[in-house]
Amino acid sequence: MKKILLASAITLFAGLNAQTTFGVKAGYALSTLNSDVNSVDFGGIGANLESKSGFYIGGLVEHKLNNKFALQGEVEYANLGGKAVVKASGVTVTEKLHFNRIVIPVSARYYATPELGLYAGPYVSFRTNTKAKIEVSGAQSNPGAISEGEKYLENYFDDGLKSTEFGLFLGADYNLYKGLFVDARYSFGLTNMIKNPVDGEKLKMNFFQLGVGYKFK
Repeated sequence: MKKILLASAITLFAGLNAQTTFGVKAGYALSTLNSDVNSVDFGGIGANLESKSGFYIGGLVEHKLNNKFALQGEVEYANLGGKAVVKASGVTVTEKLHFNRIVIPVSARYYATPELGLYAGPYVSFRTNTKAKIEVSGAQSNPGAISEGEKYLENYFDDGLKSTEFGLFLGADYNLYKGLFVDARYSFGLTNMIKNPVDGEKLKMNFFQLGVGYKFK
């Protein structure tokens, strides 16, 4: 009887193992900060929030429930954020805000075909660090003042924004060859990132990701 139970346990473990896949992924990220006021035009001064390019890299584990359905968890390091662009009298000041975060998405997956997977789920992200880069065009700039401005922005966002963010995402991936796949998704931030909002002010972050990955078979 012990041998039968041992053989059954080994068979079950092997079956579960065969349904679990590990992988890696990386790619391009385009993120946008959305405020209750995304643009301002006052007295010849125009200011807008715009998208910022970045990247992501991470790993994944997928467990297939059957041929059609699966669950997947991931851990990513992502360079997200946005840009603030201010224009006045021919001078343009661009503030690139790099919100580097650890993103943990969990999704339910549906395989429309053996190659095409559709998925959706929630994610949580945690701040690792904040970097600001100020660029000035149309006028001579003061490097010392720019450096001080960058430090001010970094401290302002570190102190004024929440360290944790929640959201939802949806996407699709396609297996190109064996374990090699391409992946695209869009994530919607649900959290008001401002720690202590005044007069209902809001700041949320959405981001699009396009990349490649490999699942080890």
